[in-house]
Amino acid sequence: MAPKKIKSNPGDPKKSALLIIDVQRGLFTKLNPVYKEDELIANILDLADRAHQAGAPVVYIQHCGEQSLIKGSEAWQLHAGLHPQPDDWTVLKEHSNAFEDTNLSEQLASQDIGRVVACGLVTHGCVKNSCLGSLAEGYQVVLAGDAHSNFSKDALHIIQKWNKDLAEKGVVVEKTAEINF
Repeated sequence: MAPKKIKSNPGDPKKSALLIIDVQRGLFTKLNPVYKEDELIANILDLADRAHQAGAPVVYIQHCGEQSLIKGSEAWQLHAGLHPQPDDWTVLKEHSNAFEDTNLSEQLASQDIGRVVACGLVTHGCVKNSCLGSLAEGYQVVLAGDAHSNFSKDALHIIQKWNKDLAEKGVVVEKTAEINF
């Protein structure tokens, strides 16, 4: 199988969008709690507020599964602490990469976006794969290193591992407070 060709940057790298990945109620009801849930939600809210202030699109990405996170179910709904604004975008996905079989690239291209900032759940699943998908689409990618999490008993180790591994692949990993839109 030939490696996927990376596309050239599709937009203006000075124009950013915030991708809030799978921060859905059902992921907060697992046997192991989401690591640092309160800090995670606070950092995502901070990113969303600053993106709104800068006029950057805020994209809420929701996973739609067949056995869990079923579209329309309580578990599928966004975390109660999130406050989407009327102009925010919603992207529904069925794969771990938010770009696969969705119109996310087209939506970003319509605004000449060249840089995405990623946060959300889960670190070693949809966050990782959406960051890699963003790179493959040609975007500059920033991962809020303290605004993604998971519900594993080894959560901190997983976060640290993927912050390092994604940085080695070209993702810029920054703390929430350091990210500008």
